[in-house]
Amino acid sequence: QVQLVESGGGLVQAGGSLRLSCAASGTFFRIGMMGWYRQAPGKQRELVAVITDGGMPDYADSVKGRFSISRENANNTVFLQMTSLKPEDTAVYYCAAKTGPGFIDMSDYWGQGTQVTVSS
Repeated sequence: QVQLVESGGGLVQAGGSLRLSCAASGTFFRIGMMGWYRQAPGKQRELVAVITDGGMPDYADSVKGRFSISRENANNTVFLQMTSLKPEDTAVYYCAAKTGPGFIDMSDYWGQGTQVTVSS
């Protein structure tokens, strides 16, 4: 079992920055892909950024050039540095992780979510 605990959400003005953190704990051999997803009211959950255990990132087109994902494998922690935030970035942000190979899906481990609100 893996528990994911997110932190770092909050209220920020447009153009501002926030840094989200997510720490994985529990009983597992190793963490594979980790990532961040978000869900705005009335919308489906969408991918924001993911990163492989080797450190290779991938981003949604909407956040490329503004967000940066990184991880510390020694601490099983993933970060999301968000800059130039826009009101449309407002959503609940979820951390996700998997303990096997491949891409994250809904059957993997998910955090409880952290609210990010960007005011105009």
